[in-house]
Amino acid sequence: MEGKIIATELVATTKRYLAEKGVKAKVEFSWGATEVKPPELADAIVEVTETGSSLRANKLRIIETVLESNTQLIANLESWQDEWKRKKLEDMTMLLEGAIAALGKVGLMMNVRRQALPAVLDALPALLKPTISTLSNDDWVAVNTIIDESTVRLIIPRLKEAGAQGIVEYPLNKIVL
Repeated sequence: MEGKIIATELVATTKRYLAEKGVKAKVEFSWGATEVKPPELADAIVEVTETGSSLRANKLRIIETVLESNTQLIANLESWQDEWKRKKLEDMTMLLEGAIAALGKVGLMMNVRRQALPAVLDALPALLKPTISTLSNDDWVAVNTIIDESTVRLIIPRLKEAGAQGIVEYPLNKIVL
């Protein structure tokens, strides 16, 4: 990377990393969509990524990991001892955990004739068990579930073959267990 242009939102981290490796490069701040910069606007990028799917979609590959991180919610002892603040922190923790649990998951809802329900349920993995609700027509039920987003493209055709209709896939913001 000697003498190259590197685009990143992590300018200080990238400069520090390159200095530790003895590499002199021009590090430029990138305003989002960093993965589309090479090869026209940058020779390489340093990007925060969870799965690397956006990098692969832009025909990039990871050549080195600069750092690994995790998220932590930290409270000082005085705040934790205050009942009102502790309750707020516990609520915030629950909501953050719900958002993390929703990553990589989608919701599916569909209508199914009762006679096709066993076949649809056989084709349908679920977080726990699907929710089945009666519709205004007693011959039909609504089925709702949560599945891994990575499997939805394989499952929807199987559900249709099994008799599901009106299949709707929707994003999830939180899953609170």
